[in-house]
Amino acid sequence: MPGMMARIGVAVFVSMLVACGGEKQERPITGEVNVYSGRHYDSDIVLFERFTDETGIRVNLIEAGGDALIERITQEADASPADIFMTADAGILWRADQRDVFRTIDSEELKERIPAQYRHPDGKWFGLSKRARIVIYNKEMGLPDGLDTYEDLADPAYRGMICVRSSSNIYNQSLLASIIAHNGAEAAEEWAEGVVANFARKPQGNDTSQIEAVAAGLCRLAIVNSYYTARYKGADDAKAAEIGEKFELFFPNQDGRGAHVNISGAGVTKYAPNADNAERLIAFLLGDEAQTAFARGNNEYPVAPGVAAQGPIAAYADFKADELPVSALGEHQAEAVRIFDRAGWP
Repeated sequence: MPGMMARIGVAVFVSMLVACGGEKQERPITGEVNVYSGRHYDSDIVLFERFTDETGIRVNLIEAGGDALIERITQEADASPADIFMTADAGILWRADQRDVFRTIDSEELKERIPAQYRHPDGKWFGLSKRARIVIYNKEMGLPDGLDTYEDLADPAYRGMICVRSSSNIYNQSLLASIIAHNGAEAAEEWAEGVVANFARKPQGNDTSQIEAVAAGLCRLAIVNSYYTARYKGADDAKAAEIGEKFELFFPNQDGRGAHVNISGAGVTKYAPNADNAERLIAFLLGDEAQTAFARGNNEYPVAPGVAAQGPIAAYADFKADELPVSALGEHQAEAVRIFDRAGWP
């Protein structure tokens, strides 16, 4: 993996030059921890290097898709070098738990640090950052009258207005799982059918594609993750900033249960050869300084109470969040997939 290691070295070197005025203080390596991560951000790498600098524990990183990493850990079994599995959705964490990937972390410190809704009830994984799945709208067209909730998106009044990505996307599956949890499967299926009838176009692309379609007026509304919007709001790039001026954010269900929230999270694997170091890294990522940096790196919200959001997303941090435990998103995932199929949501 020479290419990846070169990229890691450059990111870390630049970060430390900035942080230390050009002089990087290195601690002798006294151990290691192996992270299998479904997140792909240079900001994570910089934090891993900071952890090494503070503890002397080297972080070895493998990056791939969440499901691919689950399969890899399962196939490696007790020969697996993986100490931590990290990913960007509670639904993926649930899949990993169903494959018996995690061990229980019995840490009162971590339990006190993270609200119960953002961690596994038995301590198998812990949230590291959070985001909302929200609605954006074209500013020139305006927010349609009467739109207050996710449920309203199925109203025939919004026929031909909605852009959204495929139902195969885990973020949409988790959103529908939350609707199942709150309203039941029958109501959730009616909702999915109604949203399909209101599509402005066949689902395509990622959340970035939906934002740019709204900005271009191809659709009036789109369902996206909050952190994608921050890549446009206040962007240094003139083209991105221009797109950011053409849409606005709307957080549904503010007079009811609150906006749907999901997490990035991590747990110590069942086979971890360096379990103590793994717990130490997770605790580090939940510290105030690391929480700020970890969340800001992808324009997410810190999961630890009392740590303020940073960057462009900070302007949209004051919203009511759904208090549904994110573990429920995985529990209703299979039903969500079946409902999407029956509703004809590609």
